[in-house]
Amino acid sequence: MVLKELTTLPGVSGNEDAVRAYILEKVRPLCDRVTVDKMGNVLAYKQARTGASGKRHAMLCAHMDEVGLIIIGINDNGLLSYETIGSIDSRVLVSKRVKIGEKAVPGVIGAKAIHLQSREEMGRVLQHEQLYIDVGAKDKASAEALVSPGDYAHFDSDWVEFGEGLVKAKALDNRVGCAVLLSVLEGEYPIDITCAFTTQEEVGCRGAMAAAFQIRPDCALVLEGTSANDMGDVEEHLQVCNVGKGVAISFMDLASIGHGGLTHALKALADEKKISWQVKRYVSGGNDSTALQRAYGATPCAVLSAPCRYIHSPSSVVSFQDIESMYQLTEAFLTGSAAFCGEVQ
Repeated sequence: MVLKELTTLPGVSGNEDAVRAYILEKVRPLCDRVTVDKMGNVLAYKQARTGASGKRHAMLCAHMDEVGLIIIGINDNGLLSYETIGSIDSRVLVSKRVKIGEKAVPGVIGAKAIHLQSREEMGRVLQHEQLYIDVGAKDKASAEALVSPGDYAHFDSDWVEFGEGLVKAKALDNRVGCAVLLSVLEGEYPIDITCAFTTQEEVGCRGAMAAAFQIRPDCALVLEGTSANDMGDVEEHLQVCNVGKGVAISFMDLASIGHGGLTHALKALADEKKISWQVKRYVSGGNDSTALQRAYGATPCAVLSAPCRYIHSPSSVVSFQDIESMYQLTEAFLTGSAAFCGEVQ
């Protein structure tokens, strides 16, 4: 399964090499032109198959990178200090496994034992500076033989299918979008499309900005994973969206506002094709659309998201049904909605 393979690859922001190599191998036989720009984005172009090439051009965007850590110091006792890359809640890190650097050195994120903590410490959330990575080294010299400052660390987490069509893995944000784009590229469409597999979304949508200026599309769709927040005793109005209820269509997040005409058209199309969908009900997060809609000519942009529980953790959870809904709506847009591109106002 492509998604399973994608989630096993390391791809912390700025170090997307393994994911990029995998995607390049997949897209080259499917596309008319594939390039890698200076930001490391993979730009996979597929020409219209109906003689309409050049008249309308849609961009589809999914970021390759994931949140993770980078080593910033090696202590005398052999323990490693780190900095986060992307937004990671310190509460999800304690006792989690990581792999570090090109040699995939195994490590465990640790903290002071609960038995040794004061009552005050027990009542506080441990911050990142109170955590460390243990690679089993007895001292600084031993650790230096294994890792170096500047090495990336990614979560070491297994793919587990469970429950009613759910899967747990790392990096579902946003290998889900990448997997859907790979499926999209297997189809034929009446418009030109460029699938942009972008870099460094988790640290400021840097790759997407460069990609948009190169592609200059008539419109764009961003395929993403988004926080669901639908578990436990969370009140309904605070739930962003619900796992298993279809692709989430976003009208707004903390960094962008979806193009009204494009967003309404996607909702109508989902209803027409009987594709499961839901509104992203809570304004949160951000994604590559913030870069795309501000780039060359202000690109009309909409966002389709797969609801994801425990996002930015080693144990994110999504529904296969929601991924399928994302694919179905994207394909329906491209095959039956050539008029959207160039005509949205």
